[in-house]
Amino acid sequence: MATNEPNKPDNVINIDTAKTQTEEKTAPDQPVQAGGAAPAPEKTTGQDQAVTTPAPEDKAPEKTAAPDKAAPEPVKQARKGRPPKAEKAAEQEAKKPRKPRAPKQEAPAKEEAPPAPEPEQPPVPRDATRNGEKEEIVYLNISELHAFKDHPFGVRDDTEMKALVESVKNGGVNQPALVRPREGGGYEIIAGHRRQKASEMAGYANMPCIVRNMTDDEAILAMTDDNLRQRSEILPSEKAQSLKMQVEAIKHQGARETSGQNVQSKDAGKWSIDIVGERNNITGKQVQRYIRLTELVPDLQKAMDEKNLGFTSAVELSFIKRKNQNMIAVSMEGQQSAPSLSQAKRMRELEGKSLLNGDVIDAILCEQKKGG
Repeated sequence: MATNEPNKPDNVINIDTAKTQTEEKTAPDQPVQAGGAAPAPEKTTGQDQAVTTPAPEDKAPEKTAAPDKAAPEPVKQARKGRPPKAEKAAEQEAKKPRKPRAPKQEAPAKEEAPPAPEPEQPPVPRDATRNGEKEEIVYLNISELHAFKDHPFGVRDDTEMKALVESVKNGGVNQPALVRPREGGGYEIIAGHRRQKASEMAGYANMPCIVRNMTDDEAILAMTDDNLRQRSEILPSEKAQSLKMQVEAIKHQGARETSGQNVQSKDAGKWSIDIVGERNNITGKQVQRYIRLTELVPDLQKAMDEKNLGFTSAVELSFIKRKNQNMIAVSMEGQQSAPSLSQAKRMRELEGKSLLNGDVIDAILCEQKKGG
């Protein structure tokens, strides 16, 4: 048996180093205990204690795990048998029929911008000559001028007339009157009654006029249009009569286009009252109500013009017989009272039942008014 000699170097060993190295390589690694402590050394035999470790230059010392680091978890091997739920769900999802994708819609082709419209050409000016006849302003003697037949507008000597007379005195008549030849001689005034009166009051013997040949219907429309549009103050009775004259003239014309008038083909098929309403910026219903006022007796019309009788009450009274209207006017004058709307409606109802008389009218007007 070989023995270590005291004077021999420590790296000299008597055991087969190859066998020792092989055992060290095949020895399994010892797991590190919890808490970072190194495993307890295994018991060795006396023979193992006699073995000397190799020199540092032959084999590097083994590294031990740091005490503060946990050992890596062992890799889990794939479980055999039934697949995990996540994989099973993925397989089922893959087996589901997929909806076909809608084909991609191609973007619509950009339409070319339409060409810019050409600027509208201004209308060609029309010839203002009426029926190809040349009209001239002529000075006619005031004694040859006559008022229009059934002229509904009165010529009042009011503040406006006084102002017009002063204007004519200083500068004459600036706007000629419109007249037409008269069958009995002279001329009939279509538009310009107040100017004719002002010229006479201003001391003139003649005045400028335009002579035009016109039919009766054309003359009525021209006369009423001029007065309804030019006068600042028009009495209800005047407006009522002028609107009635317009409706009758349009009925005669049959809503056909006439020279110089605004009765055009666009009015074909319309009621006459609607055409008149459009000419005067009111409704056909209002035209009807105004025309009803022409059925009043003169005394009731006067009371309405003087604002002693309400417009709506006057419309209701217009349906009463003229005999009873006269009795109403007398009762109003005697009692200094006018019927309210409710009283006028009651009188109309009693009229329809043939129960309206002088005593009933007096009794109604004596009642306390319940509404205007």
